[in-house]
Amino acid sequence: MSRDFTWRDAGRTVVLRRGAVATAPALLEEHGFGAFQLLSTPRALAAAPELAAAASAVHEVPAGQIPDLAAGLLGAAELSSEGWKKGLPQGPQPFVALGGGRVVDVAKALASVAGARVAAIPTTMSGAEMTAIHRLPAGAEDRVRGMVRPALVIADPEAMTSQPEAQLRASSMNALAHGVDTLYTPLANPVSEMTALRGAALIGSALDRPRVERDNADLALGSLLCGYAIDSAGYGLHHVVCQTLVRVCGSPHAETNAAILPEAAAFLAAQAPGPYADLAAALGTDSAGLAARIRELGQPTGLGQSGADRDKLDEAIEAMLRRPELAAVPAPPTAQELEQLIDRAW
Repeated sequence: MSRDFTWRDAGRTVVLRRGAVATAPALLEEHGFGAFQLLSTPRALAAAPELAAAASAVHEVPAGQIPDLAAGLLGAAELSSEGWKKGLPQGPQPFVALGGGRVVDVAKALASVAGARVAAIPTTMSGAEMTAIHRLPAGAEDRVRGMVRPALVIADPEAMTSQPEAQLRASSMNALAHGVDTLYTPLANPVSEMTALRGAALIGSALDRPRVERDNADLALGSLLCGYAIDSAGYGLHHVVCQTLVRVCGSPHAETNAAILPEAAAFLAAQAPGPYADLAAALGTDSAGLAARIRELGQPTGLGQSGADRDKLDEAIEAMLRRPELAAVPAPPTAQELEQLIDRAW
């Protein structure tokens, strides 16, 4: 069973604490976020009224693509920050993101223009809270000051694992994918490998248990560790395929990760057998059973059933082949290999 902890790491603080959402205003103030703008969703806000009351401004983040969402909120966020500056010390007002990966990534995108700090309080297993990987506000790319990694992460295991079971498993596969996709990259290193494999083992063992018996802190910690790994080592095949399918074919993010991950892991294991044998062992299987084990954990819905537009698949594959991250794969896939991989997940 994972214990509560505070982890300080190169200018970032990660607090994993059961019940932390209820005490978030005090935790934020303790770590220098006494005044902040809150980004969230109606679902997350309903469970955190104290946090909404403590914010100087609340911005709801609807469904959509990160660049458009961030561009739509940029004016309101900057206006709120200007109002804050008039009565408080100079500098951009921090952003607090309460929600899943979309909300956290919008906060990071806004902060990349505003030059503000971000605190993340995740309500899914997206891992976005652990990375400086995000897209930018549409039309404001020339104003970006740098990519943003949240300076404070408040990880409440109950909030992170609060989705219905099918959605939680899909979100957990998104988290697992952060570890899986780092094991062969040019930037893979002993720390990224250690955190990826430990995170995978925690996610696998937690999902093996019935929900009523599950240690949600193990599942949450697995997500944090795999998120740390991808921030350190970068990504390649799996994330190129999933990100492009989401943007071009319109499939939902977590469900796309869950569907593609078994196929991507099998493809990568054939190219880098050593690291993926270690991954299989962490998940309690061997290399031959790796894809089946990941399917067992994620229980994925096929891409076709998730709403992906098959008519746009050729366009998506062309876009994948243009992505420079594919160069991280020892033998980058051809268009035919990508189509076959996606077909198996359809």
